Amino acid sequence: MNIHSLVQLLVVIEECTKPETVVEELRRIVHSYGFEYYGLLRHLKQSQDPWGLVLAGHWPEKWPQTYVAKKYVLIDPTVRYLAQAQRPFRWKESLAAYRRDPHQRRMEQMMRDADAHGLRDGYIFPIHGKSGVLGNLSVGGEPVELSPVEMSLFETVARKAFWRLLDLKGEAKALESASLLKMPLTRRELEILHYLADGLTSMEISKVLSISNHTVDWYMNGLQDKLKAKNRQQAVALAFRHGLVI
Repeated sequence: MNIHSLVQLLVVIEECTKPETVVEELRRIVHSYGFEYYGLLRHLKQSQDPWGLVLAGHWPEKWPQTYVAKKYVLIDPTVRYLAQAQRPFRWKESLAAYRRDPHQRRMEQMMRDADAHGLRDGYIFPIHGKSGVLGNLSVGGEPVELSPVEMSLFETVARKAFWRLLDLKGEAKALESASLLKMPLTRRELEILHYLADGLTSMEISKVLSISNHTVDWYMNGLQDKLKAKNRQQAVALAFRHGLVI
């Protein structure tokens, strides 16, 4: 693998003047490392159709339709793990993190379906902002072993391509100004806020996070105080307004 090509790509992306050029350069480097499929996405919430959030990508034929039809977005372990990950991770790592989850069997079925479509394994590179996860780059296909240096460089490439595409589309400033708001929320509070925005109840959130219902309510009361919201509905509305959830 040519690490130099990843470093060079960072310069090339910055010099791109068209979104199509950024996408082509990203596709080229992903394929050069042996990944047949990839996706650069805005942050996905469990209630959303992921394919409407794709900035660039290529997936196996019929996989998007299968993913939506079987509502895998509701239990996708990679999406759930992404909300708390602070570093890049392999797809199989996310599944291992939810071995005792009530939805474990459906998660395993999703992974088997993905494998049948040619998505045997891959990596996810989170793109963080001050308000939490803003997006991610997912690459996969046949198993590929990346070194720690390559993973770090891919993470940098993901961030650079994400912001460059938004900049060329005229959408970067809005997201930057939203993400720079200094809301004193902890990582756990942001995580609960995202689930609350997805429409989950306190009981459902407690099961997902393996904490008590009372603990979830305690966090939610703190969120309302920090956001100066009268109720949970207003807290969610303010979170969207300030870019804390997207």
